[in-house]
Amino acid sequence: MLSTLPRRLQKLRGRSAAELRERSAQALAAWRERMQPERAIELARPGSLPALLAPGVPTAPDALLAHWRAAPPFFPGLDDLPGTVAALRARCPDHEPAVLRRADAVLAGRFDLLGHRGLDFGTPTRWHHDPLAGITAPDDHWSRSPFLDPAVVGDHKLVWELNRQQYLVTLGQAYAFTRDERYADSVASHLTAWMDANPPKRGVNWASSLELAFRAMSWLWALRLARDAHAVTPALVARTLAVLHGHAEHVARYLSTYFSPNTHLTGEALGLVLIGRLAPQLAGAARWRALGERILLEQIPRQIRADGVYFEQATQYHRYTTEFYLQLALLLRTQDGAEPAPVRDAVARLFDALLAFTGPDGRIPLLGDDDGGRLVQLDDRTPDDVRGVHATGAVLLGRADLAWLGRHDPAPALWLLGAHAGEALDALAAEAREPAQSVPLAVSGFHALRDGWAPTSDHALLDAGPHGVLSGAHAHADALALTLTVGGTPLFVDAGTYTYPGSERNAFRGPGGHNVVTLDGCGSAVPGETAFRWGPSAAGRATAWGDGPGFTCVVARLDAFPGLATPAAHERTVLRLDEGIWLVHDRVRADGSHDLAVRWQLAPGLHGVPPADAGGATTRVLDAAGRTVAHVALFGHGGTIAAEDAWVSRQYGVREPATALAYRARIAGARDLFTVVVRGETGW
Repeated sequence: MLSTLPRRLQKLRGRSAAELRERSAQALAAWRERMQPERAIELARPGSLPALLAPGVPTAPDALLAHWRAAPPFFPGLDDLPGTVAALRARCPDHEPAVLRRADAVLAGRFDLLGHRGLDFGTPTRWHHDPLAGITAPDDHWSRSPFLDPAVVGDHKLVWELNRQQYLVTLGQAYAFTRDERYADSVASHLTAWMDANPPKRGVNWASSLELAFRAMSWLWALRLARDAHAVTPALVARTLAVLHGHAEHVARYLSTYFSPNTHLTGEALGLVLIGRLAPQLAGAARWRALGERILLEQIPRQIRADGVYFEQATQYHRYTTEFYLQLALLLRTQDGAEPAPVRDAVARLFDALLAFTGPDGRIPLLGDDDGGRLVQLDDRTPDDVRGVHATGAVLLGRADLAWLGRHDPAPALWLLGAHAGEALDALAAEAREPAQSVPLAVSGFHALRDGWAPTSDHALLDAGPHGVLSGAHAHADALALTLTVGGTPLFVDAGTYTYPGSERNAFRGPGGHNVVTLDGCGSAVPGETAFRWGPSAAGRATAWGDGPGFTCVVARLDAFPGLATPAAHERTVLRLDEGIWLVHDRVRADGSHDLAVRWQLAPGLHGVPPADAGGATTRVLDAAGRTVAHVALFGHGGTIAAEDAWVSRQYGVREPATALAYRARIAGARDLFTVVVRGETGW
């Protein structure tokens, strides 16, 4: 205890008075819970519900159920389920079978979570268990749960993903399509089993306020989808309301205002808004709703940069944030008639940036951390596929440029906005035009370069911005990293995230997992001692941008390699030319002698074949079918060029073998390297 005191005191240095007050209040509240564990359990019992209800709400079970079923408007697609189902069947014929396949897997006890398929958590479900690590988290008060220790908990992300219970939404969708009571029965049985096995304040599933918020939103979605099913009984609704009360009070008390003031805080706030607006039977509803909406408004200038990019510089978390504010805007518009102007402006800017990130295949490159999560799982797309998000944004904002990408994937928009969303997309598609091609996002430093929006277009994204914010928790050592799609096929990709716990964490977030220059293995940031901490870091910055007929060019600099003892700098110029030609010029200046490496990570399924007559400098990149995707030439003085074994994680929790093209040399002082990429059908 005494040995940890100096470290704890060190952590308090520089904290504001407001933060110290909030952290102290949360610590005191947690201590009181540990001293009076029976109080939280008592409040979760259905018999305690009358004391938790708002004035005028009936307490008789049947009357309370009727009151619940006559709930206020949710999203239009859920309020008119027959119309939504009819539109989905007409416009998305493959969607219903996909939903039923996923729902039937849940009925059989198999779960697709993150990048894992067919996971089995046993019968009855072991809610605190990581089946891959074979570890069950201990049963203790939530404040004593060591959820970041994989030796004790396993991968907390995997455990929490099950306990978000987003698969209940899939079961609710299946019930809406088929009216088969088996799906609604499963919703009810999983809700009941979870509440039986997770008493209030106990265990790892109460350790994160964000997880409580996500779980509460899953319950609200699922119960709305199955609200007229026989399984949605007075007893189930009464018990769920009591536990929802406990979730909302816990989230409101233990907000991540200072612990993780990022998507944790905004996700918690959105959960409070949904509970407050969709469970008005509870006495605290108005308070939770007001608190959540205030936080979400306050966080707009903090978490969304002026160019629309989410402030942690992670593209998947940008998608998260876009969905948070998109659903907030839709709920406020549905219930209040309009959303506040700051919310509408934030959503528009978030979509501007998401559009820049999106490639011709409707996917975003995974720069920065990717935790594999979704706000709500309405389809079977992977998290990097954002076409459905664009379709919803197109209808909500009336934007034809978003409809260009989203018009072929309308299912999520129909679930959220109802049958009229299909007609609105048709109207927007009639006037749809290609969005802007190359876009500099000057504040965040992201620069998107492309030659069009056809399925066979080219797209590149350069990261020339800061190293995230706060502790840099979700940042990677990727300053000046470049991803490149040619002819509609991803060529140079980011290695992804793969995992949060374990030794592989630094292999993926460190410079070795990115298309960057390294000196003696050092990049733009030094990984810290824990999974979400960093040592010294340096920011990239763009110094020039040009976009004209037939070309786009960006120049960016990194002025330090923090892991080196001597000064060094890197300048990267990316030039796009028509006819599928790309040129990357890397200029490195450093004091002393260093091992230089420039690495280009190929997408899984691609491999390189160096022609015999090119001295190994030129590589023909083929896909699995033997089609030439591109020709890649690396030119530098001396050094070696080789294909190296690598790993790529396209979704959290799984990785695939891949190939990287690398130039390596021992340099003294300075070196210039040129990488030329020519689209496959163009020829060399």
